[in-house]
Amino acid sequence: MARQGKVTVVGAGFYGSTTAQRLAEYDIFEEVVLTDIIEGKPEGLALDMNQSRPIEGFETKVTGVTTTPAGEGYEAIAGSEIVIITAGLPRKPGMSRMDLLEVNAKIVRGVAENVAKHAPSAVILVVSNPLDEMTALAQLASGFPRERVIGQAGVLDSARFTDNLAQAAGVEVAQVSALTLGSHGDTMVPVPSQSTIGGRPIAEVLPAEKVDELVTRTRNGGAEVVALLKTGSAYYAPSAAVARMAKAVHEDSGAVFPVCAWVDGQFGISGVYLGVQASLGAGGIKEVVETPLTDTELAGLREAAEAVRAKQADVQNL
Repeated sequence: MARQGKVTVVGAGFYGSTTAQRLAEYDIFEEVVLTDIIEGKPEGLALDMNQSRPIEGFETKVTGVTTTPAGEGYEAIAGSEIVIITAGLPRKPGMSRMDLLEVNAKIVRGVAENVAKHAPSAVILVVSNPLDEMTALAQLASGFPRERVIGQAGVLDSARFTDNLAQAAGVEVAQVSALTLGSHGDTMVPVPSQSTIGGRPIAEVLPAEKVDELVTRTRNGGAEVVALLKTGSAYYAPSAAVARMAKAVHEDSGAVFPVCAWVDGQFGISGVYLGVQASLGAGGIKEVVETPLTDTELAGLREAAEAVRAKQADVQNL
């Protein structure tokens, strides 16, 4: 197997380290770099991951590097084709994504500036919360073209919707196709019209009130996990989501994912980062895909766009 290129994961918490392990096990990269500001943590995790290589049968090398807020250590990310930003504080029970805005804005701004300095050709994938705002901030701070800064949300939210539907219908997840757009949060827009169970519209399989219940559960999916864990937040499903996006970029696959992308005219919406479907490949977003929507779903997407627009305007001075 031909391994090539370098991908960096910034932040060695549960989310970041699990993402790094998934990327390494794909065995398609020459190197995965894992960074963190906690001295020794990324190096220790990298050593552990590398020692799993003979067991799992992959050759990708994992390199751990301690960085500082002043930018020391970031030279290790030079040449990265993809940089995944997971850095930031996770939510605690009762905390909304917006509660994290100011503290995580400072962290994400610093990371994005260092990415621009040391890996100026990279595609940035943002997963730090609040997602929509941090994606916009990473683009502003890096100065990268908007198609090279993408947020991960819709892949995760769609997976949660899919799992919720599969469990409610008593079928395998492979029999369900589900989609969410809009914001990663209160203005998430699940798209029942584009969702099926066993090839049938979900309205033919589940009663409307059950679908509404599952939509609400999907919208609150992250909070549900946080409340159960009590310390920390989700990372298995989120890391799987962003790793798949990175793989599509690396392989220039053109695969279509629901992501947080810059929208400029599609759906009658312009000038905002928003959860939409987009084709991913080398260089980031190849094309925003205008998914067929019902009038109600389109109205929800436009409402989400205006809510996110107002919040994204707030990050410019953070």
